[in-house]
Amino acid sequence: MNFKSGLSCNFASMTHSIILQNQTFEMHFSGALFWAEKSMLLISDVHLGKVSHFRKYGAAVPQQAVQQNFDSLTSVVNHFKPESIVFLGDLFHSSLNTEWLLFEQWVQATPKEIILVSGNHDIISPLKYEELNIKVIPEMIVDSFLLTHHPEERDGLFNFSGHIHPAIKLSGLGRQSVRLPCFYKTEHQMIVPAFGEFTGTYTLEPCDGCEIFVLLGDAVLPVPIKEVKKKRNYRK
Repeated sequence: MNFKSGLSCNFASMTHSIILQNQTFEMHFSGALFWAEKSMLLISDVHLGKVSHFRKYGAAVPQQAVQQNFDSLTSVVNHFKPESIVFLGDLFHSSLNTEWLLFEQWVQATPKEIILVSGNHDIISPLKYEELNIKVIPEMIVDSFLLTHHPEERDGLFNFSGHIHPAIKLSGLGRQSVRLPCFYKTEHQMIVPAFGEFTGTYTLEPCDGCEIFVLLGDAVLPVPIKEVKKKRNYRK
């Protein structure tokens, strides 16, 4: 697939590394972000329980989508083998349902330190997480990095967040276009993609000085933003 923006699958790889504040971060095609020096895996907006919630009210969502979330979590953990996993909010979509039992099984099979930075959808009692030795906190500061669910700006700190489910729209030949989830980086912030199945996305416009890394199949690809903006302006 070739887009006018210059995006090409010839440069595809399942991860893409970036250096921030002299630290190495690997963006994975699942939407997870691995902090190499800390052996910390950052994952946002899994929305476990959402598939079961929708199916309960008659939505035509395939049952196998429930297992896909857990399979994806296991796959990315096995790939990076982190010492800790930090969920950047909206781990569960709503109240308890049958997927909590699957989550308990997954945690028991994943002997890692697990931390939840709570998001707006995280309404399950922290006591339930404590029973699984999962720490629930409103935010996390590690060195010069601020980990939150909602995007924030704070002097002296680089912010990692989720919540937005970022995506970007790319135009191809003729009238073709595609919307792809992405890592959206500005000078002091990176918004990571939603990890979960059936979470939806929100299309962001490329800004001056930002960097975009799209998820395309099993690849992470940098997007040449200047060319995308130039072609959009030309069509106006």
